Amino acid sequence: MKFSDFGKRFAGEIGIGELMDDLGDALVSDPAPLMLGGGNPAHIAEVQALFRSRMKDILSSAGEFERVIGNYDTPQGAKAFVGALADLFRDEFGWSIGPENIALTNGSQNAFFSLFNLFAGKFEGGHSKQILLPLAPEYIGYSEVGLEPNFFQANRPEIELLDDRLFKYRVDFDRLKMNDSIGAICFSRPTNPTGNVVTDDEVSRLREIANAQGIPLIIDNAYGTPFPNIIYTEAQPVWDENIVLCLSLSKFGLPSLRTGIVIAREEIIQVISRMTSVFSLAPGSLGPALALDLVKSGEITRVSNETVKPFYEEKANRAVAQLRREMGDHIPMRIHKPEGALFLWLWFEGLPISSQELYQRLKKKGVLVVSGHYFFPGMEEDNWDHKNQCIRVTYAQDEAVVKQGISLIAEEIRKVFA
Repeated sequence: MKFSDFGKRFAGEIGIGELMDDLGDALVSDPAPLMLGGGNPAHIAEVQALFRSRMKDILSSAGEFERVIGNYDTPQGAKAFVGALADLFRDEFGWSIGPENIALTNGSQNAFFSLFNLFAGKFEGGHSKQILLPLAPEYIGYSEVGLEPNFFQANRPEIELLDDRLFKYRVDFDRLKMNDSIGAICFSRPTNPTGNVVTDDEVSRLREIANAQGIPLIIDNAYGTPFPNIIYTEAQPVWDENIVLCLSLSKFGLPSLRTGIVIAREEIIQVISRMTSVFSLAPGSLGPALALDLVKSGEITRVSNETVKPFYEEKANRAVAQLRREMGDHIPMRIHKPEGALFLWLWFEGLPISSQELYQRLKKKGVLVVSGHYFFPGMEEDNWDHKNQCIRVTYAQDEAVVKQGISLIAEEIRKVFA
């Protein structure tokens, strides 16, 4: 069987596909592997209780259950939910925003496929444009969404070495190359995979660069403020008509309901909505229905600040402490300063095997991580050793799983460096 060039893109090795396969296999395998690779959020009892209560209300209200599961929303998404989001952002942050500035999508991944191909690829006159990732490593899910080859240009970061075996990536503005081939700038905040939070000053400088070029600045806010607000450092939420801000209900606790949120100028929202009508007719309705009251009341930000954020910050601190104990002082390990998201990014300088081989060895031991080499889209030709010396580990799983998984990782690393 012969595939088109488009089809061939998906017939080979795809990092996000491998990750999701591992995640699915972990749910049905016996014994189940220790899933320290995926981005599935934790099951936070307090948050799940809120959604359980809301589901009971839907089931008990005459006609509401039938409406939620039996009617299409518009391609822009559930009107009441979109309106409540506009009110929330206008009231809490003073943004000049209305329902016309918001569209829902079937998850963030769906949103980025639409956005990236809207601003990059082939243009009239035969020239092509790319998405600039100003701070690699970046999200594994970006890698294959472009419909054209050479879709990304990524910027190697500065590495700041910190005390306590930590380090932090910073945007290397001296290395950042801007020209007419860049169609948009995009970064995640906090960054998946590293937990890095691009600083307010870095965001301001990137806004200035994007505005000077007349291109949008896309901010992937799936883990960020105001919800789910899995950020452990200072970070001001920001939006204007030159910014495309993307949020999600996944990390707040609804990953399977695939609810992405795009905030942008009206003309972009209109195109995204039309794309949704072509790709999937309309966004799903259940996620917005479950979250509507939380958004209307502003409770979603309170729960994010008082429940979700401290839950993950405590788990991050425990995982870091265990890694330091188990690795000892002679293993050349550094941890990216955990500033948010659900992950620890481990750098083993001088690792004598590739991170992909390390992933395979750990998989045989029954613990699943993600090899760091997948997180450098746009740097495929850059022979930077650092790309093959890192792994991503989640601390969102149950405490016993995380503890046992870290012990197995440390055991294998000690063998590798022996």
